[in-house]
Formats: sequence, C-alpha cells, structure tokens
Amino acid sequence: MKSTFLALALTLAAACTAQAQDKWVIGQSAPLTGGNAKFGTDIRDGALAWFASVNAKGGVQGRPIELVSLDDKNDRKQAGANTKTLLENKNLLALFGYASATLSLDALPQAVAAEVPFFAPFSGANPVRVNNPVLFTVRASYGEEMDKILGFWVSLGLKRPTVLYYDDEVGKQNVELVVAYLKKVNLQPQSLGVKRNAQLGKPEVQAILAQKPDFIVNTLLSGAAAQVQKELVGTGHMIPTSSLSFVGADQYIAAAGPASSGVSIAQVVPSPSNVSMPAVRECAKALEAAGSKTPMNSTQLEACFAARVLTEGIRRARKPVSARTVLEALTNLGSYDLGGFKVTFAPGAQHGSKYVELAMVTRDGKLTSR
Repeated sequence: MKSTFLALALTLAAACTAQAQDKWVIGQSAPLTGGNAKFGTDIRDGALAWFASVNAKGGVQGRPIELVSLDDKNDRKQAGANTKTLLENKNLLALFGYASATLSLDALPQAVAAEVPFFAPFSGANPVRVNNPVLFTVRASYGEEMDKILGFWVSLGLKRPTVLYYDDEVGKQNVELVVAYLKKVNLQPQSLGVKRNAQLGKPEVQAILAQKPDFIVNTLLSGAAAQVQKELVGTGHMIPTSSLSFVGADQYIAAAGPASSGVSIAQVVPSPSNVSMPAVRECAKALEAAGSKTPMNSTQLEACFAARVLTEGIRRARKPVSARTVLEALTNLGSYDLGGFKVTFAPGAQHGSKYVELAMVTRDGKLTSR
C-alpha cells in the first residue's frame, strides 16, 4: 500500500513539475487589497489581458505566459518578502509591474542578485530611474512629467506652488525634482509632507491654505489626493492643481468625484479612448476579450503596453529561454513600435519612453488633453 501511495505521489509531483515547466512565469508584487488596491488590480488586469491574448494564439516560443501576482497591500516590507517568494520559482523569467518606487526599493536589489529582469515598475521616481543592468522602464520619468506640469503653470504667470508629498525617502526625492526645476526660473516651492497610508482632511487643508499657493503639485496616491481635493472644494477653495501620473487618473477621478473637475494630470501613455492608434486599439481588444465590462483606463493601457514589450523580449530570447537570455534580449531590443507608441532599449539606456502629455478632468469626469 505504501509503495502505491509513494508511486502516486511521485507521479503527481512529476506532473506538477512538467506543468510548471510548460509555462513562462512572470512574477508580480502589487497592492491587490488596501487603499491602493484599484491601482494594483488595474496593473495586473491590463497585463493579464495581453498575456491571455498571446496564450490564445499559442503563447510565445511554444509556451503560454503565466502572471503570478502576490498581494503586498501597498507595504514595502511585504513587497520585499513577496519578491523573495517569487524568485524561488526556478521558471521565473522576470519581475513585472511593481506599483511604485517605494514597493520596488527592497525588490530591485534581489532582482540584481538573481540576474532577473525587473520590468516596468509603475513609477518615474529616481530610485527606478538609475542605470541598472536588470531595470527596464516603459514610461517617462517624474522629472519629465514635472517639466510639463510646471512649465504650463509658470507660463501662465503662477509663481507660488505648494507640493504635496509623502514624508519618506521617495516622497522627498519628488520634492527635490520640483525644487530643481523651479530653480531654473528663480522660484522656490513650498511643500507639505504627509504620512503614507494616513487619512487626510481639515488639518492638512488648513496647512495648505496657510501657505497661500498659486497652484498645487500633487505627488500623492489617488485616495490621499482625493481626500485633500474634496476637503478643499468643500471649504470653497478652488486652487489650480496638477498631479503626477502616479496618482492614477481613473482611480483619482472615481475617488474624488465631482471635486476632481479642473484638476490636470500628467499622462505617460496616449488616451485609452484613442482607438484610432493601433497600439491602443489592440490593448482595448485584449481587455474586452478578457471579459472587461468597462472602458480601458490609462493604468490598464500602460500595463498592457509593458506586457507587450516583455512578451517581445521573451520572443527574441535565445534558446534555451531563461531569465538571463530574456535580460539579454531586452537589453538589445532597440526601438520597438507597438503601433504608434515606441519604446527603445539599448545597453546602458534602459528607460524606454519620454512620452508625457497633460490632461484635464472635465465636469463629467473625463480626461481631455490640454
């Protein structure tokens, strides 16, 4: 009897191993619960939709792609622990789509040690804009976003910005970006730091009003930014406000409701409604085929774009395909046109896009380009 059980166990183990080896595994740590869950799930779902469309056509290099997403609840330590777990999978080809620079801080060094691509973190902050042999981004930097935002307001003669930021390592670096830009035009910003994941309300708004800003630059997540904006509007104050793409435009509009009207938000991908662009249209079709019942948003589009580029890296990888050969293929990708949106990678130049546009929230809760 024991030998029968042992034989069955060995057969099942062999089947599971064979099944795992028949897939290309991509690992992700993302906030799937908690205050930033909508952002995290949109990243996951945009990527899943593209991978599903690839798998429906037979996969890539003969195997389907499997995205393994672990919940980090928007907590840096948990993201680091999730990364350790993901890297234990010997079939892992890449780490993908971490939702912020903060969530990447403890993950990126592990990717370096394992020589696994750390692909498309959803941030333009300095910690994920360094030259690093395993790091690849498919979006513009926050510096490039700040140039667009501040250039617009300064051109209108506004000179007293207040920067809302998280009082931590990455948040302080975002303030430094604003300071560096404004120094070029002989201006000095004011700022207000808040705790990450804290509830915001009247005390913070009173602190903002005390600074008498001409305009506000927001570098907070959607929930916190929405709390501030609703409180400002509720007190009868309409201060011109712009946000980094980090806020998550659709998540912010949903959280702030009518109070979001008039806020401008930097975008690092084209409008998700611009289906005349082939790159956008293909991602919209993938999401629809995956069962999405709502229009594609910018976060899902960015995730889809990133998944497409990573898939191309796997397609070009030398056999036998491994994390190292995918890393090599991505490094030497060159210019890759998704259909109106280009990403370019080369050795020592692995930040693939500089695309930025500034969009404004309309009264009916839509984004329109300035």
